[in-house]
Amino acid sequence: MTDGSRSSLDVSSSELRLPRPPGVIRRFWARHPRVADVLVALLTALVTFPAPSRSDAATGALWDLTRPSAVVALALACIALVWRRRLPLLVFALAGTGAVLALPSGSGVGSATVAVAVYAVAVYAGSSDAWLAAAGVTGVALLGSAVAVLGGLLSWSPALNGCAALVVSVLIGTLVGVNVGNRARYLSALMDTSRQLWAEREQHARLAATTERARIAREMHDVVSHSLTVIVALSEGATATSDVARGRAATQQISTTARAALDEMRAMLGVLRDEQADGDAPLAPLDGDTVRAAVATARSAGIPVVLRTTGGEIDDLHVRLAVARVVQEGLTNVIRHAPTAHEVVVSVATTVDGVTVQIVNDGVTRPASGTGYGIRGLHERAARVGGVAEAGPVGDGSWRVRLRVPSSSMTDRTTS
Repeated sequence: MTDGSRSSLDVSSSELRLPRPPGVIRRFWARHPRVADVLVALLTALVTFPAPSRSDAATGALWDLTRPSAVVALALACIALVWRRRLPLLVFALAGTGAVLALPSGSGVGSATVAVAVYAVAVYAGSSDAWLAAAGVTGVALLGSAVAVLGGLLSWSPALNGCAALVVSVLIGTLVGVNVGNRARYLSALMDTSRQLWAEREQHARLAATTERARIAREMHDVVSHSLTVIVALSEGATATSDVARGRAATQQISTTARAALDEMRAMLGVLRDEQADGDAPLAPLDGDTVRAAVATARSAGIPVVLRTTGGEIDDLHVRLAVARVVQEGLTNVIRHAPTAHEVVVSVATTVDGVTVQIVNDGVTRPASGTGYGIRGLHERAARVGGVAEAGPVGDGSWRVRLRVPSSSMTDRTTS
């Protein structure tokens, strides 16, 4: 940033020029606004008073008539300047009344008060209010002077001098006030926008953190739940059997399943610790055929699983991971809730319309609660890849877990 005094948008560099930080004096006035208000009122009164006390041949008797009212109105206006931030229009009404009544003096009495008052209107009420107020007091002054001159109450010289002084003061006060007020409102709008952007940034960060926690929790649940379910089933089988060979085979399978789970956990932690990794990358390794591996693990636990696949390989990594996790979740539910199942069919169909995977099993003895993390994670995965998941009873004592991902969702992910 080369110039700290500018607060505009540099079109050539698209860089926002921030205003210069306030100095000592500006910080003092900002911290003590009441002191500033009192000083402004005193200085304005010193400039306004004393007013001409006697009339001459040019002003005539009209100034003697309007002087007391003008002095009272201007005095009230100077006092009211202390509250100009909250009541700028009232201050201007008093100042404008006093200045118009002081026009017969021909010396610009009250012009300084009107300039400060219209400046306050522009800064604290708005630019449009300031221009309307300036036009109003100017019109009243010109009309009143014309009536006084045409009626023989005032000569042309003091009328012109008074109107000129008033118009110049009102114009200067309005222009300066509009410029300062617009700048203050612009900076206030920038600050409000900055606060809103900061709040939105914090909200997006919290949402991103929540989404990432849910993603990690979903992966951890799938890995730990599936692996431990298989390990528990194998260990119970090894304990129950008296066949040494079958017990040894079950123990070896427990070791294999545990190592696979550890490898998957290690790979997942590696992705999480990699700062250069894509934040949307799958958290699980997808090198091998994860669906066939899940089916083989379930078979080792004694589940009669039949795998049927049609179509080609799934190219989208996210869809491939979702299919593998759905198969794992379906087989885990079979091991937990349908250990007496006689037939479990896992089918994966890849067509031009999309990918469909479903796990159907019999042997369901009681309805599922539907409140577990597995079913929730199933729907979350489906939503993540733009698909639809279903889980529930079908037919006579069978249970089906189904995921359908249309090809349009995979195309959109590849394009993006």
